[in-house]
Amino acid sequence: MATPVIQPGTTKIGWIGTGVMGSSMVGHLIDAGFSATVYNRSKSKAEPLIKKGASWADSPKAVAEKSDVIFSIVGFPADVREVLLGEQGALAGASAGKILVDMTTSDPSLAVEIAEAAAAKGVHGIDAPVSGGDIGAKNGTLSIMIGGDQQIVDALKPCWDAMGKTIVYQGGPGSGQHTKMVNQILIATNMIGVCEALLYGYKAGLDLPTVLESVGSGAAGSWSLSNLGPRIMDNNFDPGFFVEHFIKDMGIALAEAKAMNLSLPGLALGHQLYLAVQAQGYGRNGTHALQLALASLSNVDWEHRS
Repeated sequence: MATPVIQPGTTKIGWIGTGVMGSSMVGHLIDAGFSATVYNRSKSKAEPLIKKGASWADSPKAVAEKSDVIFSIVGFPADVREVLLGEQGALAGASAGKILVDMTTSDPSLAVEIAEAAAAKGVHGIDAPVSGGDIGAKNGTLSIMIGGDQQIVDALKPCWDAMGKTIVYQGGPGSGQHTKMVNQILIATNMIGVCEALLYGYKAGLDLPTVLESVGSGAAGSWSLSNLGPRIMDNNFDPGFFVEHFIKDMGIALAEAKAMNLSLPGLALGHQLYLAVQAQGYGRNGTHALQLALASLSNVDWEHRS
């Protein structure tokens, strides 16, 4: 298959999934000069993009028919399968030479399946999950981890540059998804540390912003502590990334680990704690809502603390 030339003004972008992350990401592509056709299950969530100049399509298939490069970022692997491989999915509307780029965090095996199904039609399939949450999406500073044909990945550079800051090719199909699993394993145990440390500081009677000033730039510092720690202190548990989606990611990582005969007890603990977060009604909150579940274990009313 010939390597396409991707550039603003001529390449037509398609986008499936205009939620917390997707809306900002495709917005950056529009700002970079790409024309865009968008689809979302709830059209209302796409209205700001339509006002920005994007066109609306009634199905993922229709998006692909009107686009050269079709991006998707949805919720769960079942959603990925539907919007890319379903009867009204993007592959059904994609002709030879077009590119499917799934940016959802999903099963590595599904990424391979999509790439193989796409290749059978002369279409390029790329997996490119991201890290950085809503902040990274809004600021165009996402870390993008990419699997697929390297020539196609390189051709997509104008798109990656519009959305992210750290863009790394990881290998063949599925490699991007495996790398994202590494990312999620790191986050799972780190978030336990962030929340437990802030809970400890509160019970010890410390001023938490002052504590963060001391520990945030040292060996204990992390992206989660610096970016989500202040939100936890402010009782702002709005999602940068949904708890229910994080549970999904950890489940994928645990299944992959089992298949590789790996024991990951820290990840298993994180998964169990986040199931508790969901059971307490915080599944649609951000991952830092773990603070509320951990506080409840010690009978601390975090949201109404004095």
